[in-house]
Amino acid sequence: MLHALAVANVLAFAGTSARAQTLDQALVEAYKNNPTLNAQRAAVRATDEGVPQALAGYRPKISATGTLGEQYSDTRSKTRTGGTTVYSTLTGTYAPASVGVTATQTLFNGFQTANRTRQAESLVLVARETLRNTEQATLLNAATAYMNLLRDTAILNLNKRNVQVLEEGLRTTNDRFNVGEVTRTDVAQSESRLAQGRSQVLTSEANVKTSAATYRQVIGSEPGKLAAAMPVDRFSPTNLPGAIGASLAQHPAVTSAQHNVDAALLAVKIAEGALYPNLSVTASAQKNWMTSPGTLENFSGSVTGTMSVPLYQGGSEYSLIRQYKETLGQRRIDLDTARDQTRQTVVQSWGQLEAAKGNIEATQSQVTASEIALNGVREEARVGQRTTLDVLNAQQELLNARVSLVTAQRDRVVASYTLLSAVGRLSPQVLGLRVPTYDARVHYHQVRDSWFGVRTPDGR
Repeated sequence: MLHALAVANVLAFAGTSARAQTLDQALVEAYKNNPTLNAQRAAVRATDEGVPQALAGYRPKISATGTLGEQYSDTRSKTRTGGTTVYSTLTGTYAPASVGVTATQTLFNGFQTANRTRQAESLVLVARETLRNTEQATLLNAATAYMNLLRDTAILNLNKRNVQVLEEGLRTTNDRFNVGEVTRTDVAQSESRLAQGRSQVLTSEANVKTSAATYRQVIGSEPGKLAAAMPVDRFSPTNLPGAIGASLAQHPAVTSAQHNVDAALLAVKIAEGALYPNLSVTASAQKNWMTSPGTLENFSGSVTGTMSVPLYQGGSEYSLIRQYKETLGQRRIDLDTARDQTRQTVVQSWGQLEAAKGNIEATQSQVTASEIALNGVREEARVGQRTTLDVLNAQQELLNARVSLVTAQRDRVVASYTLLSAVGRLSPQVLGLRVPTYDARVHYHQVRDSWFGVRTPDGR
């Protein structure tokens, strides 16, 4: 708690007011506006369509045909009657037409339709976990961009104040030089340090512009005044083993890899289904008009059952089975890799957070000691026991300590978000953000049992 208060208090000078934007508000903007996140949501919706495509294997396929045209016929025939040969010619033009409908229903195809449906559902789950991973990355990037801009703005303010102090010091040194208390060397040292301070201001301004551009890219809006931010340690496990266990159970990289294993296993079963017999039934009806001279119309209908037993098809089906088995092995290795990477990320994030906590205490002590040292050096300089360079060095050490403290505070907040992301809990629900959360299940249920229609659920 002390760390959180320190972060809020020391970074407050970066510019806060009643209208200042908070980190939670920035995260809400990123959640709604980030193009990478919105693109991944669209990718999930596209993946949802794989399920009705697989379910189509259970449904009949119906087609209708129609023909209409004009035909000319010139037929010459020979017949023999009572020893007499008779030649006849039949010439005419007629307009044949026909309409027909055919329906085919698959009854059995080696369980391929069932396995394709389950595979499509597994891929939907993969897409959802990928979306959750993208959400985490977006929120972490947004928090990092926010804290970077807050840090760089604070450092710019520190450097500007340092220039004001150096300008006042240069005026004092010139006055003392005019009365013979110091030498030209002291004046030159003050001028040199002032030039260095102005250079640091220019560098800080460039850093602020760069951080503001990144803020705009990630969050999707122009930055204004930023309020101080608090760490989110309260949402993370209280110990490292608990953090590792939570990450292995719920991190989207791990759960996505698990669903990929399921999809790869079903791909093997689908390929094996090609070795099974196929059974289907076809019903057709057709009406014809004027199909030949003298024929007015006819009608035909049929219902046919077909069973096809694959015996040998060149060996490609066996190759596919072997190929998908190797892919299944790869996906299982990918799952082990995802678990190892997640574990490593949690341990690393935990260490960084602990280091950031300790670093704040160290830099706070450094700032306090540097302030005391600067005051002492100034008093000693007044009585001639210290030189102008000693004062300038003490001022620079204090500036460096304050910059280090601001950087440590930024690292403290970012490290808490990084650990939360590594555990797999960085989400609007956990953070309590006031934003309607995107529910990927809504679109899935809208399209899953759709039999026809080209409009998407949002009307496009």
